[in-house]
Amino acid sequence: MKRIKLLIILLSCVIVSSCIPHKDTVYLQNKENSNYDSIPNNLTEIQKPYRIQVNDILNVRVKALDQETVSILNPAGDTNLNAGSAERAYFDGFTVDVHGNIRIPTLGYINVLGFTTEEIEKNIEKKLLEEQFKETANIFVTVKLAGLRYTANGEVGSPGSQVLFTDRVNIFEAIANVGEIPLTGDKKDVKIIRQYPQGQKIHSLDLTDVKVMQSPYYYIQPNDIIYVKPLKQKSLGTGETALSNISAIASILSLITTGILLYSRL
Repeated sequence: MKRIKLLIILLSCVIVSSCIPHKDTVYLQNKENSNYDSIPNNLTEIQKPYRIQVNDILNVRVKALDQETVSILNPAGDTNLNAGSAERAYFDGFTVDVHGNIRIPTLGYINVLGFTTEEIEKNIEKKLLEEQFKETANIFVTVKLAGLRYTANGEVGSPGSQVLFTDRVNIFEAIANVGEIPLTGDKKDVKIIRQYPQGQKIHSLDLTDVKVMQSPYYYIQPNDIIYVKPLKQKSLGTGETALSNISAIASILSLITTGILLYSRL
């Protein structure tokens, strides 16, 4: 009987300890101040201008007083472009090659690697004015990324790749578009695998800390990979909450009691 009691106590401790703490499931906690009414110290969101990399796709649009004179510079499918279609954006856009260049009709190859979209706009406008047009043509150039593509894997609702047609996306918006992180996902150590000219680097974000908004990785970038690893509780195969663990303990105790009764009748 002593061994059975010891086994019951041991099982109870293991199951209870495997319960996921509430503090590990709540986003944007103020971990230094008990006042949750406002963000402490007026935290500001940090986002550096994105600089174009290899394999990015750019949408370039050129407008002028006489639109016919710049029609060759615009994609053939411009009038039929579906803003919700990643495929259309791919075919109508200009892909940055391995040398960091895009090829634009009449202008040829233009290096865009490491530049912001605003800098590329000014560069294209300058080349057009120097080589083909006069100031009176009122050339207006816009350059945008053809969607922000990223991939989310691990403990998220719907792992896979997404393309969002917006200029900026923070980590919470990115995760919301692939489904919420379940209780078994580690919100305190979300990995961001980011592409750089010299290779890839891995960064970590603690989504349970309100200061995550101060992180330089709070806003995702094109081609980012978001990985949410599972908590150890998932590998143990136990309940996620205290209630589910209590139910598990009750089931185990019921089985042990049944076994004792059968053994006593022998």
